[in-house]
Amino acid sequence: MSSPTIETFPNPRPERDYEIAIQYPEFTSLCPKTGLPDFGEIRITYVPGARCIELKSLKYYMIEFRNKGIFYEHVTNQILDDLVAAIQPRRMTVIGDFSVRGGIKTVVTAEYRAEAQG
Repeated sequence: MSSPTIETFPNPRPERDYEIAIQYPEFTSLCPKTGLPDFGEIRITYVPGARCIELKSLKYYMIEFRNKGIFYEHVTNQILDDLVAAIQPRRMTVIGDFSVRGGIKTVVTAEYRAEAQG
C-alpha cells in the first residue's frame, strides 16, 4: 500500500514508561469480498521508546484505507506493523473494533512488545 509517511517526534520523557492512547472512531475501509464499506474504530495504545506518533500524519495514514479492500484481521495487523516500524515502541496494542455487519460484531486485537535489552 502506498501510504503517507507516519511522522514522528522525539519522546519528551524517554527515561519514563508512560502510556499514550489514541482513538480513531471514523475508520473506514472496503470489504474485499463485496466492495461495500466497512466502518469501525481503531484504538492504539503504546508506551513510546525514543519517538512518538505525530497525529496529523496518523490521520492521513488512516484515510488511505478508505478505498482499500482489506479484511479486519489484516488491517489491524498492518496498522500495528507500520506503527512499530515507524516508532519502535516499548509496547503497543492496536484494536480494530468494527461495526456490526450481517449480525456479526468483530473486534481484532494485535499486540507488540519489544524484546528485553540485556
